[in-house]
Amino acid sequence: MYLVTGAAGFIGFHLSLFLLRKQKSVIGIDNINNYYSKKIKFDRLKILKKYPKFKFYKVDLKNRKSFAKNINKYKNKIDIIIHLAGQAGVRYSIINPITYIENNIISYINLLEFFKKDSNLKLIIYASSSSIYGEHGSKKSISSQTQNDPISIYSTSKLTMELISKVYNHLYKINFIGIRFFSVYGPWGRPDMFYLKFLRNIKLNKKIDIFNYGKHYRSFTYIDDVILNLVKIINKFGKKNTSICDVFNIGNPTSIHLKNLINIIEKKIGIKAKKRFIKKQPGDLTLTKSLITRERKIFGHQIKTNLNNGIDKLINWYNNYYK
Repeated sequence: MYLVTGAAGFIGFHLSLFLLRKQKSVIGIDNINNYYSKKIKFDRLKILKKYPKFKFYKVDLKNRKSFAKNINKYKNKIDIIIHLAGQAGVRYSIINPITYIENNIISYINLLEFFKKDSNLKLIIYASSSSIYGEHGSKKSISSQTQNDPISIYSTSKLTMELISKVYNHLYKINFIGIRFFSVYGPWGRPDMFYLKFLRNIKLNKKIDIFNYGKHYRSFTYIDDVILNLVKIINKFGKKNTSICDVFNIGNPTSIHLKNLINIIEKKIGIKAKKRFIKKQPGDLTLTKSLITRERKIFGHQIKTNLNNGIDKLINWYNNYYK
């Protein structure tokens, strides 16, 4: 049985859906906060709830009693946890740093305390972030190298989760794999993500804000490729005789200039965007590049969807969902 935290979120929804289609039993939890529109979260859940092997609980991991009350009956049945809940957003962490301590660090410790002596548990996979590589990520985003240069509270909270995992592995022999995701995009994405803001503002004939004057580079990674590689990791390491505490990159090794992404979208929807160029924001990285040589060797990391096809699928979903 799988426990997916953040099941109503972007990646959590897609992973849960994949597992359910494979006839796996999934317990999903989410606090359904208002960081972005609740509507899309409820719409994702409507799809998941069509599957009889899916059970959902509206639970906030900060509330240990509520979490224990709802999940205790499954404690000895859950053998793999995919922890995707947490507070997202680099820029928001500048404005409201406390929420990242509460939702990314304290909530994670609450989860680990609940399961720390569970002998049935085989593996915990948790969401880290490519942002932990800081401004040196273009040359040093190798998952085996120690990182200590975060430039936002968000990235600091993710790096802290990696260190906490090492402690619980040492004390309780829990198996951990942290995933440093790189700029995940695709259908059912978070409305606050740049590419969806861009599409929405074009439809409304509004200007789009382009930070760092469009000089950013990102390893845009299509959601299906993220799920593909998560499943590869689960299949390889989600076994009783495994012993592991590691972190891996999941990301497209090709970095794309932000202006190129904008041009692709403009051409595909046939509308020239109204642009407002803005200086670089505090905490933003200039460049991310997913180095995956190690991941290819260890679990066969693959990228199957190029940006052109990924954007086609995104726009098709957007036009149907927001019509």
